[in-house]
Amino acid sequence: MVQQAGARWLQESYDDEDRLDALLSGEPVDVPVAGDVHRPSPAERETRRLFCARAFLSALPVLLIAVGTCYDCLTPSDVTAGPLFTAAPLVAAPLYSLRGTVLTGLAAVVAVLGVHLGLGLLGRAGAITEAVTIVTVAVLAVLINVLVRRKNERLASAREIAEAAQRAVLPEPAARIGGLDIAARYEAAQAGTFIGGDLYAVQDTPHGVRLVVGDVRGKGMGAVAVVAVVIGAFREAAEQESTPEAVAQRLERALSREGTRRDGLDAVEGFTTAVLVEIPHGGGLVRILNRGHPAPLMLLPDGSLRVLEARENALPLGMGDLEAWPDRAEEWDFPPGATLLLYTDGVSEARDAQGEFYDPAAGLAGRVFPGPGALLAALTEAVARHTGGRATDDMALLAVRRPERP
Repeated sequence: MVQQAGARWLQESYDDEDRLDALLSGEPVDVPVAGDVHRPSPAERETRRLFCARAFLSALPVLLIAVGTCYDCLTPSDVTAGPLFTAAPLVAAPLYSLRGTVLTGLAAVVAVLGVHLGLGLLGRAGAITEAVTIVTVAVLAVLINVLVRRKNERLASAREIAEAAQRAVLPEPAARIGGLDIAARYEAAQAGTFIGGDLYAVQDTPHGVRLVVGDVRGKGMGAVAVVAVVIGAFREAAEQESTPEAVAQRLERALSREGTRRDGLDAVEGFTTAVLVEIPHGGGLVRILNRGHPAPLMLLPDGSLRVLEARENALPLGMGDLEAWPDRAEEWDFPPGATLLLYTDGVSEARDAQGEFYDPAAGLAGRVFPGPGALLAALTEAVARHTGGRATDDMALLAVRRPERP
């Protein structure tokens, strides 16, 4: 797994298609200039540490047998290295294959018998006891290996199910939809997990390309269920409703129905922050309806950046019973070459060791990226660097770029 993580990191760092295309076409690329000092990212440092630890542990059984053999040969006969020989197959059990564990156990037994035979101790009671102990531990190590392998197989099966659920609930959008360049990314705060309460969706409709990014209050499977409800309602409403305001009302009603089926605190306080976006076909504008969500960012081709703050604050979806007001989508210019960035509060509320929040607008201002994929990769890396790799909330990211040439 460590090797796979390292391979993924290398691929994301050096094989990014957007970056390669930009280099070949001569477009500006956000890369360090000559003389810059490369500072490994927290993810890179963690990968290296895990790789070194795994390499050391993989070599440890062999080292234990070798050190034990040398120790027995160089010390008096009443001093034994039996604990070293005993530890070798136990260390190998969770790390090696079944064959490797068996061979390690056999090597430990052969090494002990060889040392005792060479020193003329083979017939002594202590030597026999030590050999029997190592044989017993080797057999136990084989059993441990079998159990660990079965557990790993179950975990791999659960992982495949989680990946399938992720693809079903949050399918990755196509790289180009309705003439726009699209990139999406989901970063789970907890390693080994996939989807949680953050969501995104993109759909090409007769009214234009419509998008939603949101964050469901709460965690666990309850939040995932609400994500499925919101995305399902959005895909249906995006096709049928003529305005973003009508889409928002459909989502409100869907969450209201879902709330009647939920028990406990979620039934009372459940809500979803969301931002709905409509990009008309062939137009140079974007319509945004914000329901209590972090404001989108507009990155312009010259490196300047605009924060698309809503002029009127609105409550999140699912809180319509508290106050009623008419939804109003606001229009903004969306010039060619510009990129619209949507994100959840896992980005804007990421804290460093001093408790300071990360500011995506300040971190991205003045930077130019070859494509939406490169933008999301850089933003993810910046957040990881800011938090020191200790993110506490999931992040859903969605970037849409209007090409300079259709």
